[in-house]
Amino acid sequence: MGLARNIVGIIGNVISFGLFLSPVPTFIRIIKNKAVEGFQPYPYLCTVLNCLFWMFYGLPVVKEDNILVLTINSVGLVIELIYLTIYVIYANDNKKRARVFYILLAEAVFTVVIVVIGMLAFDFKNRSLFVGVICDVFNIIMYASPLAIWKKVITTKSVEYMPFWLSVANFANGVIWTTFGLIKIDVFILISNGLGSIFGAIQLGLYGYYFFFGKRTTEEGKKPSEVQLSNHTPTETV
Repeated sequence: MGLARNIVGIIGNVISFGLFLSPVPTFIRIIKNKAVEGFQPYPYLCTVLNCLFWMFYGLPVVKEDNILVLTINSVGLVIELIYLTIYVIYANDNKKRARVFYILLAEAVFTVVIVVIGMLAFDFKNRSLFVGVICDVFNIIMYASPLAIWKKVITTKSVEYMPFWLSVANFANGVIWTTFGLIKIDVFILISNGLGSIFGAIQLGLYGYYFFFGKRTTEEGKKPSEVQLSNHTPTETV
C-alpha cells in the first residue's frame, strides 16, 4: 500500500508541476512586451495562499505520511512567487505593485495566524481536521475557478477559450490525487480532489460537445494563447 501510494503521489506531483507551469506563456509575453497589459495577479496570489495551507497540512505535525503533498506545494509556492516577481517588475504601476505586496503580506499574516491556532489550540487529531477543512475550502475554489470559462464556452458555443490539454491535465490531476487519498484514506484530499475530478469531467464533456456541435471560431475572432490562471493545485492542485 505504501509503495502504491508513493507511486501515485509522484505521478500527482508530475501532473501538478505541469499545471503550475501552465501560465509560463503568459509571463514570456509579459517579459517580451515589458508590460503586464490586462493580466491580473489575483489567480497567482490565490494559489500562493492555497500552497501555504497545503504545505502546512503536509507537515508531520499535522498529518503523517504526506510528504508528497508538502513537496509539490513547496515547489508550487516558489513558482507562483516567481510569477508574481515578474508581474511586479513589469507592472509599470506603483499601485499595482503595492497591491501585490499588501496582499502577500496579508496572506503571510493570515497563514501565521492559522499555524499558531492550529499548533496551540488543537491536539494532533483535531489539528488535521482544522487545517484540512481550510485546505479543502481553498482547493475547491481553485478547482471551481474555470466556471467562468464554462460560461464563455456555453455563451459563444465555441471551445477556443478552453485549452484542451489543460482541461485534460486538470481532470487527470483531480483523478490522481483522489486515488492518492483513497489508497490510504485521507478525507480532505478525497473531498476537494473528488470534486475536482467531477469538475474536470464536466469540463471535458463541455469541450467534447461544443467541439463537435458548436462553432469552431467565435465572432470575437481572437483566441488567447496565454493561460491567465494557474489551476492546480494538487491539493492545490492537491
